[in-house]
Amino acid sequence: ERSSRWRTMSSANDDVPRWTAKQGQYLAFLYAYSVIHGRAPAERDMETFFRCTAPSVHTMVKTLEREGFIRRQPGVARSIELLVTPEALPILRRPE
Repeated sequence: ERSSRWRTMSSANDDVPRWTAKQGQYLAFLYAYSVIHGRAPAERDMETFFRCTAPSVHTMVKTLEREGFIRRQPGVARSIELLVTPEALPILRRPE
């Protein structure tokens, strides 16, 4: 049985990348924000939603990029591009 800490991108294939619950929430936020606003969020938007610090958000963005879940263009604002299918994302929850 898989730990609830990990979420898979596809239940049909165990070789696909996995993310933690927290990473999944960031990915879900990136998707929801881009659908609502028609552009990627700024890191400040993530700080506001997740009620955390700028370094925490930046570290998460770098981690998501390193893991291959997102792509971004260095030096270009709001350039985050989601590389996972929206159907694989968890439901976005408002942080408590």
